[in-house]
Amino acid sequence: MLKEGKEYIVDIVDIGHKGEAIGKYEGFTVFVDGGLVKDKVKVKITKSKKNYAQGQILEFIEKSPYRVKSPCEESVYCGGCQVLHLDYKKQLEIKTNMVKETLKRIGKLENIKVYDALGMDSPYRYRNKAQFPIGYKNNEVVMGFYKKMTHEIIPSDKCLIQHEINDKIMNIVKEYIKKFNISIYDEKNHKGILRHLVTKVGFKTKEVMVILVANSDKLPHSDKLIDLLKENIEGFKTLVLNINKDKTNVILGKENKVLYGDGKIQDYIGNLKFNISPLSFFQVNPAQTEVLYNKALEYANLTGNENVFDIYCGIGTISLFLAQKAKRVYAVEIVDQAIEDAKINAKLNNIDNVEFFVGKAEDVVPSLYKEGKVADVVVVDPPRKGCDEKVLNTIVNMNPKRIVYVSCNPSTLARDLAYLDMNGYKTLKVQPVDMFPHTMHIESVALIEKN
Repeated sequence: MLKEGKEYIVDIVDIGHKGEAIGKYEGFTVFVDGGLVKDKVKVKITKSKKNYAQGQILEFIEKSPYRVKSPCEESVYCGGCQVLHLDYKKQLEIKTNMVKETLKRIGKLENIKVYDALGMDSPYRYRNKAQFPIGYKNNEVVMGFYKKMTHEIIPSDKCLIQHEINDKIMNIVKEYIKKFNISIYDEKNHKGILRHLVTKVGFKTKEVMVILVANSDKLPHSDKLIDLLKENIEGFKTLVLNINKDKTNVILGKENKVLYGDGKIQDYIGNLKFNISPLSFFQVNPAQTEVLYNKALEYANLTGNENVFDIYCGIGTISLFLAQKAKRVYAVEIVDQAIEDAKINAKLNNIDNVEFFVGKAEDVVPSLYKEGKVADVVVVDPPRKGCDEKVLNTIVNMNPKRIVYVSCNPSTLARDLAYLDMNGYKTLKVQPVDMFPHTMHIESVALIEKN
C-alpha cells in the first residue's frame, strides 16, 4: 500500500475505459490522469486504498512514443476528448485490446476472433450532435464543455470532434445573448432562462437544427435570433425551444416549442433517409454508423426469406437496413416518440415489411413469442446496461439460427455473450468499430450462431 502525499516513479501500462492511465509501481496499481502507455512518470499519491492508489503527475521521466501534440489546448481539462494526445493508430489498438481482454475477463470467452477496430481516415469533426452548457465566466457569456467531474464550463470557440458549423452557431447565440441581455440559468438558485445550446446537423443534407434549452416557455426576441441564424448559417432549417424547468442534470426537457421551421431535419445513412427530431436518438457519427450497420447487415446474412427481430430499435435505423434484405422485421423499442419516428421513417423510405412495437423489451419480446412470432435472425442493439435476461431467455427459446449483437459497452457485451454461449449458441467473431475517436468508447458487432 502506497502512502498518501509521497512521491513514486510509476510506469504507465494501459488506459482505462474512462481515459485514466493505469500505472504500476512494483506491481501495485496507480491510476493517473494525463498519462499514456509507455510513460514513466513521477507521481504524488492523492488517495491510497488497499488494492490501488490515485496519483497526480509531477514530472515526466520518459514520455510515451505514442504521445502527440494535442490540437486542442482545452482537451487537458475538458471531459470530451479523453485521449486526443494519443496517436490515433494506438487508440485503435488499445480499443481492440480492450474488447479482447473484456471478453476473456468478464465473459470467460476464448477462441473468439476479434478483428482490429475499424477507424476513420480523418478522425475529426465527426459528430452530428453537440451539447454546449451556457454560463458566465469573469462576467462574460461562455459556452463549451464541462471540466472533468465538475460543472465548471471550459470555454471553447471550437471543438475538433464537432461539425464545423457549431463554431459559427456558438458565436451567433453569444451575440444574441449579449445584444438582448438574455439571462443565463443559475443551477444554484434555479433562476435565469438559457441552460444549453444543442445542435443537430445533417452531414449529407447539410440541414441544421438549433435547440435552445430554457428554464422558461418563452424565448425573448426569438425573431432576432432567427434572423441571425438565417443570415449566417447555411442550411439552417429549424429553431426549437426545449423547455426544461426541472432541477436536474438531464439536459433536455420533454416539451418542445418549434419557433422556426418544422422542428426536424433529415439525413441519410446509406441510401435510407431519416427524420431527426429534437428528442430522437440518431447515431452521432454518420460515417462510422454506415460502417457499423453494414457490418451488422453482413453478419445477419439475409437472403430475403427470414423473419427478423430488431430489439431496442430506436427510430428504426437498423430495422430499415434489415428490411431491405428480410422477409419481415419485428422491431421493439421502449420510447413512444422513437417508435412514432420509426413509423414515419419507414413511410419515408417506402418500406412496408416492418412492424413496430412500443414497450419494454423484456415485456414485449416474450409477448410476441407467445403470440407465435418467431425469428430466424435476431438483432439486438441495447443501451449500455445490455440486454435484460428475460430478453436473452426468450431469444434462446425462439431458437434463431443467428444473432447479431451491436454493443456500446464491452463489459455487458461479454456478460450477455457468455449467457448465450451457455445456452446453445457460439460467438464466432466480433468487429469493433470506432464511433468515437479520441475517447475510450467503442462500439462492437458480434456474430453468434446456433451450436
